[in-house]
Amino acid sequence: MAREIIINSAPYETRVALLEQRRLTEIFIERARGRGIAGNIYKGRVTRVLPGMQAAFVDIGVEKAAFLHGSDLYADLDEEFVTENGPLPTEEGAGAGRPSEAAPAADLKGTIRRVPIEDRLKKGQEVLVQVAKQPIGGKGARVTSAISLPGRHLVFTPSIGHVGVSRRIEDESERARLKEIVESERTSAGGFIIRTACEGLSKREIQGDIRFLLKLWDRIEQKSDRVGAPALLHYDMDLVLRTVRDLFTADTQRLVVDTLRDYQRILEFLDTVMPRLKSRVELYDDPEPIGDRFGIDSQITKALERKVWLKSGGYIVIDHTEALTVIDVNTGRFVGKRTQEETVLQTNLEAAKVIVEQLRLRNIGGLIVIDFIDMEDRGSQREVFDTLSEALKKDKARSKLLRLSDLGLIEMTRRRTRESLMQLLCTPCSNCVGRGQVKSTETIAHEVLRRIQREAALNTSAAQITAQVHPTVAQFLDRDADRTVRALEAQLNKKLVITALPSLAENRYEVIAVEAA
Repeated sequence: MAREIIINSAPYETRVALLEQRRLTEIFIERARGRGIAGNIYKGRVTRVLPGMQAAFVDIGVEKAAFLHGSDLYADLDEEFVTENGPLPTEEGAGAGRPSEAAPAADLKGTIRRVPIEDRLKKGQEVLVQVAKQPIGGKGARVTSAISLPGRHLVFTPSIGHVGVSRRIEDESERARLKEIVESERTSAGGFIIRTACEGLSKREIQGDIRFLLKLWDRIEQKSDRVGAPALLHYDMDLVLRTVRDLFTADTQRLVVDTLRDYQRILEFLDTVMPRLKSRVELYDDPEPIGDRFGIDSQITKALERKVWLKSGGYIVIDHTEALTVIDVNTGRFVGKRTQEETVLQTNLEAAKVIVEQLRLRNIGGLIVIDFIDMEDRGSQREVFDTLSEALKKDKARSKLLRLSDLGLIEMTRRRTRESLMQLLCTPCSNCVGRGQVKSTETIAHEVLRRIQREAALNTSAAQITAQVHPTVAQFLDRDADRTVRALEAQLNKKLVITALPSLAENRYEVIAVEAA
């Protein structure tokens, strides 16, 4: 399957699109005004201990206190935890609590008896934590003291002294070879998770990653000794370099980026971690915006729609509530050629695959209920369940799937680590008392800036580009003009004029190229 990574980098926003057969399968967005903190390591201070919830709140120096559950509190795992089924596993079971999505590992086996959190943490105590989940909505970040430092090939786990191997490496002799190399190189403190990207690498390449991660951890520990809480100890890489580290693998056909600066940064990074992939990196310098060339913008717009059509003529409807996401499957225009049961089965099978695609693309997490079209035949029910289960294997986010209920529903959960696409790009509609969604002011402002780029590319002789926008959009762009309008003006070498027009709806705008006199 042709897999491509497209990076659209602008002063105000970076977007990374994963394409499979030119279809958008995942989108990652990082905005300059609100860069994520997932993966960051902090020296925090406990502000409250909640025995009834077996949790604590930790001040890490951001707006909202972070949430630390007792199951995420690791001091010395071998001493704090005892399993009734014997010692802790030393294979994949030695995961780093809640590692990054790019570093899968199995859960700890056996029944674990934990010391109550009130006996382990006190108000005012300093604790080293890592952000496992971004702040979402009104909730603060979720943190863990099981630190995991991802490298290109390995993940270092300072608090868990075991070596695990990614389940995706299936060859037993290769698993044994990799584990032997890592075991021979690691220090007595800490452990490693061997990532899928490690498969087939030489001992020298693996040793380089081990040295890099150990030095990084040493710097973090030294900084922790010097500063008081709350303090940021380690800032994870930005979206561009995280993409190269976690997603740019041997099965990626090419990586295309549209700025020279990030193109050079990527090549420099690959020089140290994976030189063989440098030839697959391309600098996109065509006048047409990269989002238009690869059809990314139009596919994002479709991903915000409630209804998704199936090729057969059927469709699915995706509705979000406070507690869960509900997906309904309908035959629509599809009438089939034989029996009703066959028509229903074909629609459900197609829908099962599309539903997983939409979960990935929209980054839908939490509790999900799928209402497939009713099927009487048990064999048909199993076939639909197996198809859905198989499709989920392509999804890196952890999920749990329950069997079809007597009411014809399938319940599942999908791990939520960041905002969904709708949460990121939209805001509750004030005209419908929060029951619907409209694009946020920031999203519209960024659309205007991309439209300006498009008009500049189509009208190379124009001296000026004028954008007429709603006053709230104009105010937003003016507030951040140095990073947005002025930066784009310098990039395009054209004068940009933003005009507030109260008669326009907030999501409407006009962009006009003005020829030189």
